[in-house]
Amino acid sequence: MYKLNPDQIAKQIDDAHQRSMALVNDLSPEQLMGPRLATVNPLRWEIGHAAYFYEYWVLRQHLQRSPIREDVDRLYDSISIAHDDRWDLPLPTMPQTLEYIQTVKEQVKACLANGDDTQRDYLAQYAVFHHDMHNEAYTYTRQTLDYPEPGIGKPGYSILNAGVLEGDAKIPGGEFMLGARPTDGFVFDNEKWAHPVELEPFEIAMAAVSNGDYLRFVEADGYNRREYWDEEGWEWRNKARLEHPVYWRLDADGWKIKQFDQWQPMPMNAALVHVCWHEAQAYCRWAGRRLPTEAEWEAAASAEPSVDGSTLSPVKRYLPWGDTPPRPDQANLDGYALGTVDVGAYAAGDSAFGCRQMIGNVWEWTQDTFQPFPGFEPDMYRDYSQPLFGITRVLRGGAWPTRGRMIRNTWRTYYGPDRNDVFAGFRTCAER
Repeated sequence: MYKLNPDQIAKQIDDAHQRSMALVNDLSPEQLMGPRLATVNPLRWEIGHAAYFYEYWVLRQHLQRSPIREDVDRLYDSISIAHDDRWDLPLPTMPQTLEYIQTVKEQVKACLANGDDTQRDYLAQYAVFHHDMHNEAYTYTRQTLDYPEPGIGKPGYSILNAGVLEGDAKIPGGEFMLGARPTDGFVFDNEKWAHPVELEPFEIAMAAVSNGDYLRFVEADGYNRREYWDEEGWEWRNKARLEHPVYWRLDADGWKIKQFDQWQPMPMNAALVHVCWHEAQAYCRWAGRRLPTEAEWEAAASAEPSVDGSTLSPVKRYLPWGDTPPRPDQANLDGYALGTVDVGAYAAGDSAFGCRQMIGNVWEWTQDTFQPFPGFEPDMYRDYSQPLFGITRVLRGGAWPTRGRMIRNTWRTYYGPDRNDVFAGFRTCAER
């Protein structure tokens, strides 16, 4: 289970920076700014903002130091700077941006080496995970903007010969403690705190929906059949003008999928990715299935059955396989595979109920609207969760670029139901 450790956090700061550089250092000045789109930021602004987050919370708010640059709040404060204005800012040049990032890194790492300070460590860990989330955003930005594959892969991590995993896991009903516990170490405000919910028995797919699964819906003309879409979903589909997922196309020699700037033969057994909540819901209606609630998802990932199997035990796992950090054979994480792998891969990462890849490969849409847990109180970064309550949908589990150091069974991320640019797929439940 993760414990805050200032020496480890300092190493994570370096690692997160190295990942950022691997994701941007091959891009031209024009690519580093990119077009003005609602779903991405200019990368030159975003890498500076990630460093600013360390400076603002650790150095300035906690240690009461003066700003490193006198104009830094006008450049990188994401709360006060409207999204569309970020392309018009007088941003530093790339060398100047990297100089600023290096100064922040050195000062934060130096303070981490200076005695015990629980609040400092909490804020620095928060900033690392914020950085990790932005690195994942840089990765999908490269996909959105048709940039080349980034140099973050490692040989042997892409598994496309493991096949599928059919069938449902049967989860007994009972009381389940949804959310994080104080003993879980660092967690975000929207995970706090574990509270009892009563679950009815349910059946959930042991694997996520694959490309081949979803292709059957596409070839059944699912995108043109109104009965599979609710009103909001049908409006989205008509506006998007899609008849299949956004990065699919049918060529003379078969279905292809776009991976960054390259079209490749579609790996049918790999997990479906880059579909929105509306697409997931339409598929479920076609298949006679449904999306899991987030409580059902978390129970399937973290709970254990009672001795006789009739109910849920009080035991709750930090990760599907237990409380140990992810091994390379347990989950597709950290970006090394450069895409989704077969849904039947990584059996060593199964949950107690045999559910596979509940961590890594693709973020999984759930049925639920993002809402606070009982007794919610915002953390120091008050705008991390609160502004999105009631208007976004919950996803669980992490995706192939998500860093293994931060993901866990209780992690909640959230996007609007129209977002098909992020690394999202889904698994289904049997109808009751």
